[in-house]
Amino acid sequence: MNTLPDIIFSVTDLSQTLKEVVETAFARVKVKGEVFGVKRASSGHIYFSLKDENAVLNAICWRGCSPETSKAIEEGLEVIATGKLTTYPGRSNYQMIVSTVEPAGQGALLKLLEERKKKLAAEGLFDAARKKKIPFLPTNIGVVTSPTGAVIRDIMHRLNDRFPVSVYLWPTLVQGDGAAEQIAAAIRGFNALPAEGLDTPDGHIPRPDVLIVARGGGSLEDLWCFNEEIVARAAAESEIPLISAVGHETDTTLIDYVSDLRAPTPTGAAEMAVPVLSELKVKLAGIDGRLLDALYRLLDEKKTRLAASVRGLPNLSEWIEQYVQKLDDRTERLHLALKSFLGRLTDRFQLAARLLEANSYERVLDKGFAFVQDEKGQVISSAASAEAQTRLSLGFKDGKVPVTVDRQPAPSTAAHEPAPSPIPSHKTAQGELF
Repeated sequence: MNTLPDIIFSVTDLSQTLKEVVETAFARVKVKGEVFGVKRASSGHIYFSLKDENAVLNAICWRGCSPETSKAIEEGLEVIATGKLTTYPGRSNYQMIVSTVEPAGQGALLKLLEERKKKLAAEGLFDAARKKKIPFLPTNIGVVTSPTGAVIRDIMHRLNDRFPVSVYLWPTLVQGDGAAEQIAAAIRGFNALPAEGLDTPDGHIPRPDVLIVARGGGSLEDLWCFNEEIVARAAAESEIPLISAVGHETDTTLIDYVSDLRAPTPTGAAEMAVPVLSELKVKLAGIDGRLLDALYRLLDEKKTRLAASVRGLPNLSEWIEQYVQKLDDRTERLHLALKSFLGRLTDRFQLAARLLEANSYERVLDKGFAFVQDEKGQVISSAASAEAQTRLSLGFKDGKVPVTVDRQPAPSTAAHEPAPSPIPSHKTAQGELF
């Protein structure tokens, strides 16, 4: 049996020697164990332990480790940690400096997934009330997937077969480191587009009406990026309705619970996003036919009701003819009444004319009377008025005779002179009257 020489080490020297031996012998190791005692320091370092049935190993993950590693260090999760062993002389113990951590098998992943599901469900991210309705006829569809896989070709093929629309691809990784961050960024990027779209040097990019997040089938580990919280929260925050289509029909990931609609496959997502154009045409044709039938029935009904209403009314032509006949009768009666009225009026005028003629001064003249006028043609109706004139005119029925008025001297008032007796005469040499 070989023994070391009888050398005396200082504590520091022995600790340093042990450190060099351990770090050289275990420069890269993988350790499987259950995570417990997790402490996340303000410095960003993560302190925890790995244990199994019989032993405990202290571990530390320095600040700056990958997000996947940080997320995998969950209390109670069985993991496989990769790193190196070292010693901590200050406490005379050894520990593992961890570089990467991944869940150990599907059991650990499923346990982690279940815990995340409970956490997000408690926040209400799975509630049916917050699910948005997928538009019936989208004009633009945004797709988040790998640009090189069969998924995008399957989606495009099915869309073109059913109802061709504009498709905008946001290329991302769908597996491995950085995939979850790219998928979340793509979902948020589509939502960040303005409502009117975005003009770029390559052309106008409209804001999609619906999003499809898709990936083909794979193992639980392959699909794990769709179980990351960052992806689930980005999908839950999406204002654009989102269809998840990850894996096969039997695969379920965390994004399926928060999406507005889950499709069993990427091809199924395309079928859910748009209707079948040919079926729409047939349906519209049927609707058009039913509308025409309904219109014809309505017209027939109105025609029947109108005919029934007309039967309750008198014949329009007969009704008009009756009123025309009444109008003719009234016109004839008015004509006769007017003629009778004019006849009676004429008789009254003739009677008045005869009375006027009978009482005319000319008829009086026919009886031997005459009328007296002065020089101005004014009728003299009294002797006093006649004596006041010098010349008069006597009117007979056959003409006028001028006469001169001869005034007699006034009789003397002497008592011894008797009044001269009048000498009756009706004509003088000049034709005057006395």
